[in-house]
Amino acid sequence: MTDYIKAKKKIDVTVGESVRIIRELQEFSQNDLAQLTGIPQSTISAIENDRIQLGVERAKVFATALKCHPAVLVFPGWEINEQSAA
Repeated sequence: MTDYIKAKKKIDVTVGESVRIIRELQEFSQNDLAQLTGIPQSTISAIENDRIQLGVERAKVFATALKCHPAVLVFPGWEINEQSAA
């Protein structure tokens, strides 16, 4: 299987978009997430639209509510370099 072409990244996802995508995959509205996290819906909207930064503490709160690792939210475009994985 050496004759393959590595897939190329087609889109970049922002931090806010990653929050929205994972929230929607969990079938939560912004209001649902606000109730789960105690973070106002208006703040969630601002984060999802990249008007304010997510921040580490909010990432932890969102990750708990969305049942994912905070890094998934904070580093949505992160690619592991094979040399650094060793």
